[in-house]
Amino acid sequence: MADLPVTAKGMRSDGIELLAALMKGRRVLALSGAGMSTESGIPDYRGPRSVRRRTRPIYYREFVENPASRARYWARSAVGWPHVSAARPNRGHEALARMEGSDAITGVVTQNVDGLHQAAGSVNVLELHGTLAEVVCLSCGTRERRAALQQRILSSNPAWAEGDFRTASAEPDGDARLEPPTDNSFQVPACLHCGGVLKPDVIFFGENVPRARVERAFAMLKEADVLLVVGSSLAIYSGYRFVLQARDDEKPVAIVNQGPTRGDPLAAVRIEAALGDALPRLERSLFLPPATA
Repeated sequence: MADLPVTAKGMRSDGIELLAALMKGRRVLALSGAGMSTESGIPDYRGPRSVRRRTRPIYYREFVENPASRARYWARSAVGWPHVSAARPNRGHEALARMEGSDAITGVVTQNVDGLHQAAGSVNVLELHGTLAEVVCLSCGTRERRAALQQRILSSNPAWAEGDFRTASAEPDGDARLEPPTDNSFQVPACLHCGGVLKPDVIFFGENVPRARVERAFAMLKEADVLLVVGSSLAIYSGYRFVLQARDDEKPVAIVNQGPTRGDPLAAVRIEAALGDALPRLERSLFLPPATA
């Protein structure tokens, strides 16, 4: 582990400079979480500005086995999806993309499902928890774009395209804070190919990340010299395990986040700051010419 322990609050320049010094000349893998996208207007579960979520996220088994729960999910998603699809990358996403283009980072492993890294121009992106932009049939594996499915949902459920439903508060992961009708009136879309159950191509609570995807993420970490965590509390093991692996491999971990993280005791550099400010400043610091005496 690099001998550079520091906690920098409020965007102190020495924290950014220490992080830049840690990264220069090294291969850096970024691990991003929900805090990466809050400045794009997408809510998170655990950030310092998040409110206590009154809408319980659906679990995998509940979605698969309970048609009523599945209908509630798709009804809320019909309202929440436009909020995600309209979101745009923020300055943090754009800075990461430029740093990849300049070889300052090797790629991004993201826990987010919003596609904003790619929209900003990042190329080597592994979506650990999948993407909301596609749905998959659990019977035949046929895929469909979520935008196309939205049109089918609204066509079958015209009330969802108008009225109070459109003003429901957005929740994390394309969900919305509303209670759909209990009269079974919502029409759940089926697979166009076989009529099977459609599921968003994301990892639900209670569902495992595919082994091949996890192995690819570990391979990306193996090729890196530094792990840079951005916008993640590391509260869930899915992301935290990469910090543990970096520690075991004696690779330094740097964390930029608002609020405490599970990985703070293992961080060589820890900066508490908004990513839309911190990452552009890091980018500039990385490519500034060295100071002369």
